[in-house]
Amino acid sequence: MVSPGILLVDKPAGLTSHDVVARTRKAFGTRKVGHAGTLDPMATGLLVIGIEGATRLLTYIVGADKTYEATIRLGQATGTDDADGEIISQAAEAAWEPVTPDRIAAAIETLRGEISQVPSSVSAIKVDGRRAYDRVRAGEDVVLTARDVVVSRFDVLDERPGDGVLDLDVIVDCSSGTYIRSLARDLGDQLGVGGHLTALRRTRVGPFRLDEAVGIDALADARTMTAAAAATRILQPLDVTSDDARDLRHGKRLAGQAQRLLGPLAAAVDPDGVLVGVVEKRGADLKSVMNMPEVTS
Repeated sequence: MVSPGILLVDKPAGLTSHDVVARTRKAFGTRKVGHAGTLDPMATGLLVIGIEGATRLLTYIVGADKTYEATIRLGQATGTDDADGEIISQAAEAAWEPVTPDRIAAAIETLRGEISQVPSSVSAIKVDGRRAYDRVRAGEDVVLTARDVVVSRFDVLDERPGDGVLDLDVIVDCSSGTYIRSLARDLGDQLGVGGHLTALRRTRVGPFRLDEAVGIDALADARTMTAAAAATRILQPLDVTSDDARDLRHGKRLAGQAQRLLGPLAAAVDPDGVLVGVVEKRGADLKSVMNMPEVTS
């Protein structure tokens, strides 16, 4: 029987997130596999995979802040805001005259902090039940609603001039739901030369980092992180007695224990180090909002 766990995978370019899920299913011999946060085929980097009962933890991981390393090409705009789309505009030579280092820095500054961002029309956002990119491919015009996101870091690591373009290697810390393609597009628009994303690598999802991940060709020999180890990295750890664990699994409240929680949620772990589930405050009590399936030998 496959044990529940979390697997960190370094997704290569050219594969969809679903492709990685499919390969994980084959490697572990189970259908119950999911992921926390889609990466486009052109993107590489950290994909958090849940296996068996640990898929229940993914809902608490998907909303975590993330870190990306990316390359933004100024001087060209594409129909998809990334290198997979056709070039729809090329900046004229005269358009570059006001694009100074100070102006680039000022434009980036406007894209830091709490911002309102319109996602790319070829994103995976659903519109009336269908992915936006499917509607675009079907020839529909798709304009998505702006959403509020937080960009806590947007720093330039290197600048590389090219033939009529300027490539910026950047690092971005951002809230879940932020589109780096949209940052590239909006930066280019502000500078009047257009912009799109040519490379994207996710290096962090919440407390999980890329240097912990396995390559796609190493799935068969990969060791998963236990559900308890993963949960206590994203939530407050809460040790419970065997009796408390039994009560939580049976839907009962832990009377008078709400003061033990520092925040809204905690990961309840039994004396054997097994994750019981996720608990929250209910008045003066604690109650499960998610229970892990019990593993029987």
